[in-house]
Amino acid sequence: MTDKALRVQQLRDEINRHNHSYYVLNAPTISDYDFDMLLKELEAIERENPELDDPLSPTHRVGSDINSHFDQAAHIHPMLSLGNTYSIAEVDDFIRRTRESLGEQKFEIVGEMKYDGTSISLIYEHGRLVRAVTRGDGEKGDIVTDNIKTIKSIPLQLSGSGWPDLLEVRGEVLLPWAAFDKLNAERAYNEEPLFANPRNAASGTLKLLNPAEVAHRGLDAYFYYLLGPELPADNHYDNLEYARQWGFKVAPVMKLLHGISEVDEFINYWDTARKELPVATDGLVFKVNSLRQQLNLGFTAKSPRWAIAYKFAAERGLTRLRFVSFEVGRTGVVTPVANLEPVLLSGTIVKRASLHNADIIRSLDIHTDDMVYVEKGGEIIPKITGVDLSGRQPDSHPVEFVTHCPACGSPLERVEGEAAWICPNKYGCPPQIVGRIEHFVGRRMMNIDGVGEETARLLFDSGLVTNVADLYDLTVEKLMTLERFADKSARRVIQGLEDSKRVPFERVVFALSIPYVGETGAKKLARATADIDTLMAMTAEQLTEIEDIGERIANSIVEYFANPLNRAIIQRLRDAGLQMSIERDESETSDRLAGKTIVISGTFTKNSRDRYKELIELNGGKNSGSISKKTDYLLAGDNMGPAKLEKATSLGVPIIDEDTFLSMIGLTD
Repeated sequence: MTDKALRVQQLRDEINRHNHSYYVLNAPTISDYDFDMLLKELEAIERENPELDDPLSPTHRVGSDINSHFDQAAHIHPMLSLGNTYSIAEVDDFIRRTRESLGEQKFEIVGEMKYDGTSISLIYEHGRLVRAVTRGDGEKGDIVTDNIKTIKSIPLQLSGSGWPDLLEVRGEVLLPWAAFDKLNAERAYNEEPLFANPRNAASGTLKLLNPAEVAHRGLDAYFYYLLGPELPADNHYDNLEYARQWGFKVAPVMKLLHGISEVDEFINYWDTARKELPVATDGLVFKVNSLRQQLNLGFTAKSPRWAIAYKFAAERGLTRLRFVSFEVGRTGVVTPVANLEPVLLSGTIVKRASLHNADIIRSLDIHTDDMVYVEKGGEIIPKITGVDLSGRQPDSHPVEFVTHCPACGSPLERVEGEAAWICPNKYGCPPQIVGRIEHFVGRRMMNIDGVGEETARLLFDSGLVTNVADLYDLTVEKLMTLERFADKSARRVIQGLEDSKRVPFERVVFALSIPYVGETGAKKLARATADIDTLMAMTAEQLTEIEDIGERIANSIVEYFANPLNRAIIQRLRDAGLQMSIERDESETSDRLAGKTIVISGTFTKNSRDRYKELIELNGGKNSGSISKKTDYLLAGDNMGPAKLEKATSLGVPIIDEDTFLSMIGLTD
């Protein structure tokens, strides 16, 4: 194999790995700039050496965000990516090339902000939203209509007049900074992995299976392009103004530009001003305004020739590492934190940055007192991206990950198959105990008013609360012996504890701090088991039959309930009056679907998909995400995926609509 061929293979392998991390795992491991540089290098080699080209090369495709849990639909028009550039000179070259290609001196450019979210295509028929599809692989994407309907800024019925009977509107689903901060604060509190940036958060949210949780997160959307056979104007700018009148949230940053000087001025202004916007941005987009000229310019295999994206450079600072601290969380995971000399980034002072795990420390080769490069991922989460070796001190030594818990001294254990190290002393390590108390009293768990992080620490340090069951032994008199408590604040806590006894069972399960069981998992466990005794008695094999409960979660649940201390705590919570079973409407519960496996596909009008899944389980049936010979029924709604319909037909699986299903379980009108 020649050196060129070897480099091509290396590049393809590396780009494919990064594509998987970005589009499938929602966990990018490389900056956009570095990824683009790899792709450009591969494109150049393939262009100069056509014998090395391969139809399966990543240069011939766009990344995919398709999710197997959703039905797919083909795009009416392919959703292509834009060519990226990182310099004003390259944008200027684009303007010159466009002028030469058109053979016209007079043409307009529309300058827009490039919002950093996840692309979406909306289809309207006769003014009504009928389908929402993610970008996917550019040719087809996931149908996420139910989730899109939860975004309040998206019109379900167009307003005004003049809209065509068939209209496709493309835009970007975003998570505003305020909502992003709130979401990450909640995830940090629950010791869930933080989203690296609003783009990943928006993408992950749009793929949630529960529209109610999507609605809770506060997504927004801006729209930037119209397609259809009868658009109202012959140019891009005016079409977007019409879209604004029809109720769409069209990007406020949109300007007609004439020539290179105006384009350069637009770039220089927004390079700074963008930091004041309420949503994340990563660049600018420049489009030829005339639709006729767009048509004349055409497309390459991957992108339109009439548009280009200019990417802003990430803001980076250089500062000294003061020391690395190691912090223990509620679940025992030990996280290294870089403590830095203060550095100003994106308008805020950065003093700390997570180093995530031992593998990251090793890959960065960080030494004591190093000068380190710090960036804000998505302009919000500080991260260390490299070391300035020229500033390394002669007597420095590599930062070593601790071998023992910094809080209790227990030898750390490596989580199998992961990069995390944990303290195994779950019931004797103070930060883990306090963390479980903090988690238990939290708003989305038991919501006990008057107990926050500082109070939880105070209650533990005083010896009054050493596990969550001890909370219900508190009295006004006991609390008033503590510093910071007076009669009013003590009574507030006691009332909060009393109110928590009405919190539903699914939130009690979440509050217990069962390792790997998050809020969604707790809901599914509660609904599938109905009471704590059933849940405690289940085997790992039985638990894995519950939707979204994998082997690791199942084993963790079994291990949790096998511990006598946990069982004793649960009994004390039961005695205190907490809800240990789920209240169900008996009229909805039956064995009518016992032994039946049902696949749900499409969108529905009388109930949500999640509601139908719940009704299947309440009536003894089992939900499945894919069709097989074992499938008894396909519950089909509107916009059902053609692949599932074809497979059901070929296997002879009965296809029923929602009225038939409701009749089967005795819930007809």
